[in-house]
Amino acid sequence: MANLGNPPMHVTTSLFVVAILLLSCLHLTEAQVGVAYGKDGTNLPSPHDVVNLYKSNGIGSMRLYYPDQATLQALQGSGIRLVGLTLGVPNDDIQSVATNPSFADQWVKNNVVPFESSIKYIVVGNEIDPSSSQASSVLPAMQNILNALNSNNLGDQIKVSTSVGTSLVENAFPPSNGQFGNVQYITPIINFIKQNGSPFMVNIYPYFAYQRNSKQISLDYALFTSPGTVVTDANNGKNYQNLFDALADATYAALDKVGAPDVSLLTSETGWASGGGFGANHDNAKKYITNLINHVKNGTPLKPGRAIETFLFAMFDEDKKPGNEDEHNFGIFTPDQQPKYGSLNFN
Repeated sequence: MANLGNPPMHVTTSLFVVAILLLSCLHLTEAQVGVAYGKDGTNLPSPHDVVNLYKSNGIGSMRLYYPDQATLQALQGSGIRLVGLTLGVPNDDIQSVATNPSFADQWVKNNVVPFESSIKYIVVGNEIDPSSSQASSVLPAMQNILNALNSNNLGDQIKVSTSVGTSLVENAFPPSNGQFGNVQYITPIINFIKQNGSPFMVNIYPYFAYQRNSKQISLDYALFTSPGTVVTDANNGKNYQNLFDALADATYAALDKVGAPDVSLLTSETGWASGGGFGANHDNAKKYITNLINHVKNGTPLKPGRAIETFLFAMFDEDKKPGNEDEHNFGIFTPDQQPKYGSLNFN
């Protein structure tokens, strides 16, 4: 089977992303499902209204894609556990992040220290291509962020990680064959994550995998609606009823092969478009999102009982996002704050 996890366009347009994930302590038997707050849309609500929308719908965690001060201020005292704050840096600045400690110091001072009581993770690098000129800067940038945290006595409180796409995992079928395609790039990064007790973050999109492999992947398998086993991994006898589990376990297998079997997995993005592409419609999106929220609490066939912290992409439809039309239709709310899929149970 072909690689089932090619990265979607909306997560490859930024060549370097620094993300902050702020959450309460996570137990292996619990799963917190949050929602990414993207702002590339027309007539989106004010940050204050967005925070109230999260609260009124029982969404207890948020991912921001850059340190928007108005949103950060609106969140203070809201009771919402911030889950993500992501700062995009132009590709010509990535070497500065890695080689200039003062840049990392100032970033942490401006964007982390004022909110440090809520912050648990800083994630450096979003789907950096291992063959790109930026790849060699990811690990030193992570180290500089950690050094900046240490200088503010936050190194024990806030963990540093990175996020990759499932395209970095090769031979993903069957899942136990999963391995990283560029171990020279990823292994030192994973060692850093392991040594610092951080999770490994990955953007998992069955939607895009189904689009690109619809002859091999059934829609039911992608939407969590298969009535029984679809794939049996002959190497270990594990049975798979959905593609999300298969992609997650291929990543777990890859982590095991580089000596990190106990590193936790965190889904930094996942979702399904409601229009604009093959397989993208309201019914499919509602099925995927509803089933995902319930499913990630249970772990995977390879890691039963190990819940996966997960972030839905995204809070709103975003008509300004570049790329294909489906990139505009991942929101669970319309810009006028109307729910697209009714009430979703985030508890």
